[in-house]
Amino acid sequence: MRIIDVHNHFYPPAYIDMLRSAGSVVTVKTDVEGNPEIHYPGDYNVAVPGHRDIAYRQSVLEKERIDTQVLSLTTPGTHVESPEVAASMARLVNASFAQIIAERGPRFAALATLPLNDPTASVIELRRTMDDYGFPGAMLFSNVNGVSLADQRYWPLYKLANDRGAVLHIHPTNPVNVDAMKEYWLMPLVGFLFDTTIAAAHLVFSGVPERFPNIKWVLSHLGGAIPYLAERLDRGYGAFKECREHISRPPSEYLQTWYYDTVNFDTNALELAINFAGADHIMAGSDYPHAIGSIPAMKKALGSLDLTENDRAAILGENAARVYGL
Repeated sequence: MRIIDVHNHFYPPAYIDMLRSAGSVVTVKTDVEGNPEIHYPGDYNVAVPGHRDIAYRQSVLEKERIDTQVLSLTTPGTHVESPEVAASMARLVNASFAQIIAERGPRFAALATLPLNDPTASVIELRRTMDDYGFPGAMLFSNVNGVSLADQRYWPLYKLANDRGAVLHIHPTNPVNVDAMKEYWLMPLVGFLFDTTIAAAHLVFSGVPERFPNIKWVLSHLGGAIPYLAERLDRGYGAFKECREHISRPPSEYLQTWYYDTVNFDTNALELAINFAGADHIMAGSDYPHAIGSIPAMKKALGSLDLTENDRAAILGENAARVYGL
């Protein structure tokens, strides 16, 4: 069966160099093994070879029999920089991804990186990457320096994505109240998941998916807590007039049309998400090469599910091939 990994991350070496040299607000250190450490509030990523060496990464995919990875940047994202630096970094990352695809496709595809702290520049960059590089869409962060994705400043971006039938994959970033999550890695372990949940619920209640129905929304980490809390959101729709102001159906009816990556390797959680959204809306994801990501764990979890072969094939790759046009 074809395996397409839709949730994984790559730092182009030129991007890491730019972090070090462009007056970035991100601090780059070096660990004892020579790996760059990319520090930002509440978290840091160690850029191991899989993060930054594409030849090494391809050898891992060949060994693990992963047919395609849809590359994306990861936290902290370019939006933490000044708007001018953010736009320049986004263009550099996207050009690097396009070069990888040109040299190594079909092993790799990519989602655009956008300078989300400049909504107008984000529209320009999404259009450019779809037109020039054939990218299927972009990765968004669950908030942009504290600004909600539901904010109307992003609606021109959603209009373009809607007109193009683009993929918008929501990935978490540090929540606004990150100071409460600095011990025990609580920010990436817990805060990330709930920031995704809040972003998704806010988008739905604000009417974004109703207004822009052609966007292919993808949620990271099985949607955070969305499959678990969807019934509660529906109860809110029934109980509170504010929750009905911008939408004509219960929230779950929108969220069941979204897509969920499998970066949660608990079979009970996977079964809940499949029961919620259907096997045709679940896509394989590994979070490779982050320390808490794992291609083997992804494969083991998906292999242990009690599924028809058609549903297993859909989750492993066929859904992603359809959604991303691969």
